[in-house]
Amino acid sequence: MATHSQRYLRGSFLHLLLLSVTFSCSYADVGTAAQYNPPYLPTACFGSEESQFPTNDLFAAAGEGIWDNGASCGRQYLVRCISASNPTTCFPEQTIQIRIVDRAETASSRPTRAGATIVLSNAAYSAIADPSAATVNIEFQQTFRPNVQKGNVSPGRAIKCGVTSSYMETKNGSRNPNKA
Repeated sequence: MATHSQRYLRGSFLHLLLLSVTFSCSYADVGTAAQYNPPYLPTACFGSEESQFPTNDLFAAAGEGIWDNGASCGRQYLVRCISASNPTTCFPEQTIQIRIVDRAETASSRPTRAGATIVLSNAAYSAIADPSAATVNIEFQQTFRPNVQKGNVSPGRAIKCGVTSSYMETKNGSRNPNKA
């Protein structure tokens, strides 16, 4: 029969173990996301080059908090909507991978809300949230994908803390309405 102190130590150990697992998987940051409409060209990162956009149209402009004097150009982030003023706005089961192609402050079209951490393309925003919402709260994490070539992000899978997340691929037509 275990003594009271042995049961207490076992319970404390289990509690500590659960806390360590929880905190070891928390590498993502929290911020806000807005959306912006075409035209998306030119961009602060790659000018008027069409090949900068991923083929799945999941791209974004960096807010000042992650702009990093242009070093964010080409960076990729996993993004997930976590909350909004309307509880049904987010699609929390959807995680997308976006590529930074522009600076929100100087983008060709204005974001739906100034001061957002990340300003998503229409396709990216509508993949994680109801597009009628001006802004949502997001969880985002920089990721590294060695198979990215010429700005194209292929759909893929990533393991994050033992959980597999699928990335969506959508098509939203031309990024520049001035082109037929």
